[in-house]
Amino acid sequence: MAIIQWFPGHMSKARRQVQENLKHVDFVTILVDARLPLSSQNPMLTKIVGDKPKLMILNKADLADQSRTKEWCHFYESQGIKTLAINSKEQATVKKVTDTAKQLMAEKIQKLRDRGIQKETLRTMIIGIPNAGKSTLMNRLAGKKIAVVGNKPGVTKGQQWLKSNKDLEILDTPGILWPKFEDDLVGLKLALTGAIKDQLLPLDEVTIFGLNFFIENYPQRLKERYKGIELENEVPEIIMDMTKKLGFKEDYDRFYNLFIKEVRDGKLGVYTLDHVGDDDGFNN
Repeated sequence: MAIIQWFPGHMSKARRQVQENLKHVDFVTILVDARLPLSSQNPMLTKIVGDKPKLMILNKADLADQSRTKEWCHFYESQGIKTLAINSKEQATVKKVTDTAKQLMAEKIQKLRDRGIQKETLRTMIIGIPNAGKSTLMNRLAGKKIAVVGNKPGVTKGQQWLKSNKDLEILDTPGILWPKFEDDLVGLKLALTGAIKDQLLPLDEVTIFGLNFFIENYPQRLKERYKGIELENEVPEIIMDMTKKLGFKEDYDRFYNLFIKEVRDGKLGVYTLDHVGDDDGFNN
């Protein structure tokens, strides 16, 4: 598979703004998709953030495998990174994020108090790749619809300060991808969840990857969703067979679109594409 390159001009500008605004925040909130706790991180931004205190938020936890989410939270905590798994659509999100932010910055707040300085409001910057749910989170934290919400990558293009409550102010940033994905597997994972535009990868490759993943990890889900599917066959054979059984004749593109949409919509249940300890993640 060819190297995927997708780096619009507004993302290049946003990268510079992230670097410039680091000095204005107390900590950085790294927002990732709980289904892709590693693959949905931007390694370019991780380098820019450096030693700044970090809060890792695994968003869309309701769509992810709960046992895998717990493993990832434990992993990041073991790396010294404060970690929180949420569904940003829930009302309790504001309190969870604020409380965790206070825990992260408790030592700094105490040091300031010892010097007679009362720090009432913490400032953070939320960074993440497109379609990780930043706009939904921002709207929840602000208590009103401020950020534009979309189910496709690249919706938010500006930066804005939002006040969540007296304890927290947030700088929103556009979803920023890195210039190219040299790891084919990362690209396929991002494509399957809708983090990158569908035009960037052939849908047949994304479907083959997705089917192989579910056959290996959640075979029963496939059997329940697609009656008569024969998982003992090779994946190309399964695709041809299921296309016919669904009444699509030889319109394989129709099956690709259906399968990918159903994975994204949760019709095959919760799942996590990144597993703690996978060689493809930690050696990049």
